Amino acid sequence: MRTRLDITRCCGLVLVAFGVAGCGQPRVAAPVADLAAVERLRGVLGSAAAPAADTAAESTPTGTGWGTLKGRFIFTGTPGEPQPLKGVAEKNVCSKDGKDLVDRSLLVDPSTKGLANVVIFARKTSRVKEAAAAAKLTFDQKHCEFLAPVFAARVGQPVDIRNSDPIGHNTNIEGTSFNQLIPAGSGAAYAPEVEFGMPKKITCNIHPWMKAYGIFRKDGYVAVSALDGTFQIPDLPAGETIEFQVWHERAAAAGNVLGLQKPELKWTPKGRFQVRLEADEVKDLGTIEVPGTAIGG
Repeated sequence: MRTRLDITRCCGLVLVAFGVAGCGQPRVAAPVADLAAVERLRGVLGSAAAPAADTAAESTPTGTGWGTLKGRFIFTGTPGEPQPLKGVAEKNVCSKDGKDLVDRSLLVDPSTKGLANVVIFARKTSRVKEAAAAAKLTFDQKHCEFLAPVFAARVGQPVDIRNSDPIGHNTNIEGTSFNQLIPAGSGAAYAPEVEFGMPKKITCNIHPWMKAYGIFRKDGYVAVSALDGTFQIPDLPAGETIEFQVWHERAAAAGNVLGLQKPELKWTPKGRFQVRLEADEVKDLGTIEVPGTAIGG
């Protein structure tokens, strides 16, 4: 009888202490969700995640189709008279019609002021238009100079390195393993295997005054301005902002990058500018003036 009374008294005390019915309830009450706090947390997390989603949307290319970029570089400075190259030997072969070889690092068309041998290429694109196999490119040397002071090729494109002189030459392409003797009237096949971030020097170890520059790009979105200063890069991906790099052998900035005052193109001192093309658009940058201050001596 006493035991039953004690048990009844115990259950009564537990009921009063915890305010719940029955003696079998757990010692720690189950957690209850704070709905108001949940909503506040959702608001904070939602606002923090929104910018990341917007950034991802902006960086994801959504464009389709292809466009073309073109323009013309002109030199507004005074190029001066071409200077003879120093140290040229074997002048019976290493001359043009009996005239001394001259420095070709700054070639300006006298009539149009066009600036030749400016290299311009896309630094990175999200898409590349599939192109037919690139034709073989001929890189020749005659009169003890490389006929093309600056040239561009696509990675994997066959290059026929020729020697049209009656004496032997050596062709050494910086940044590659190609360093080969080219006998008189002969040639050697070469296919670029590595992409260049900037043009690399090409020299002849036998005739140290000989030099040229080459640049190899995987996507082929690269051009070298012609004698009249014109350039064109077709089949660029439309619908995205593309950053281009501009280089010239005599550019005054570090790395020979061509820095110009072109705020409308967001042109930087590192020789870079940005363009966005629409599908089937041919965007003409028009005349791009290069002052003498941008070209070092």
